Amino acid sequence: MRSEIASFRECKSIAIMGGTFDPIHNGHLVTAEAVRHRFNVDKVIFIPTGRPAHKAKRQITANEHRYLMTVLATMRNQNFEVSRIEIDRPGMTYTIDTIEALKQMCRPDVRLYFITGADAIHQIMNWKEPERLLSLCDFVAVTRPGYDRERLYGDIREIKEKFTSRIHFMEVPALAISSSDIRNREKRGEPIKYLLPQAVEDYIHKFCLYQDKEKDEVKFMLDLGVMQEKLQSALSIKRYIHTMGVADEAERLAEIYGTQRDKQKARVAGLLHDCAKDFPPEMRERFCKEYKVPVDEYMKKIPDLIHPFLGAEVAKREYLVADEEILGAIRFHTTGKASMSLLEKIIYIADYIEPNRESFDGLEEARRLAYLDLNMAMKYILEETIKYVKTKGREIHPLSLEAIEYYKDC
Repeated sequence: MRSEIASFRECKSIAIMGGTFDPIHNGHLVTAEAVRHRFNVDKVIFIPTGRPAHKAKRQITANEHRYLMTVLATMRNQNFEVSRIEIDRPGMTYTIDTIEALKQMCRPDVRLYFITGADAIHQIMNWKEPERLLSLCDFVAVTRPGYDRERLYGDIREIKEKFTSRIHFMEVPALAISSSDIRNREKRGEPIKYLLPQAVEDYIHKFCLYQDKEKDEVKFMLDLGVMQEKLQSALSIKRYIHTMGVADEAERLAEIYGTQRDKQKARVAGLLHDCAKDFPPEMRERFCKEYKVPVDEYMKKIPDLIHPFLGAEVAKREYLVADEEILGAIRFHTTGKASMSLLEKIIYIADYIEPNRESFDGLEEARRLAYLDLNMAMKYILEETIKYVKTKGREIHPLSLEAIEYYKDC
């Protein structure tokens, strides 16, 4: 907030672009730039809403998602800024509170332009403290082509006569794009490219925003079926049985410690954790070169350490897994590492305790700890694994040493 205040203090004029931005799209950006140019303002401030009173009944995407999408969309324009003023304010969001707060941040003679849709002008007298709001800033009413201008002009004239307010009108063709249409397109699996910045589209796909949950679940199950068929032909029978055991165990742990989405990711990571394990040496070497997998001195001495790192690349390129959390869980399921994510810990532990493992000293204790506390289980399994590796006269990979140092204090 302090950096915002410092930035706003220098401005003689500011345009305010408020909205849910669920998601922000090119229509918003075109509108903001058009207003900036026409009124020669120093900055356009994008303000994602917190809990807007007029949309209290509609479920809105989480604040942080909408804020980060807005940051991604505006970061390349030095005249655009994004403020957290509304999403950090508790309770219902009202425009008058935001305008008054901004006034406190700015120089006394600042001129504020509040950008709003033309539809809002018809409703403005129903807003909180409309008279005071109309006295604090100029309003810029933006419309798409074909809007009923006469009705809008009539409302503007009426408001001007009552409150001597400054209300401006702008027609913006790009406003034909709408957030609701983008949400619906994404839900139906239709393209949204070129309706919004690429970075925002990538963000929506990364976090699976706006998707039809039932269709998403069906697609997920179909993808799993294809994945399992492919693995059956790529792995030995013994390795496939182990793989299915890890996938089942990972899913059980995720159900206890995570969310439904974590369960899905755990299933995928469990299925693919050993996808490169049965590669013959010459194939492993060829794929490492082709996929640019770095092979360090420890891997050269112990080739079995290569498969998780190569496996992450195989999962990405051959099984089309784009989720970095899943790839990380595959990558570190053998060595471990310091500060592992929930999914990384789950796959590391599931690989060790899966139900098809032949009994060995410490297995039952590892299983007991896994269902009490993941960090305790990590510490125990790392200690047992390092002991076993030392008895075989092998060197310990630095990632494993870092992991045990990290988890011994947990």
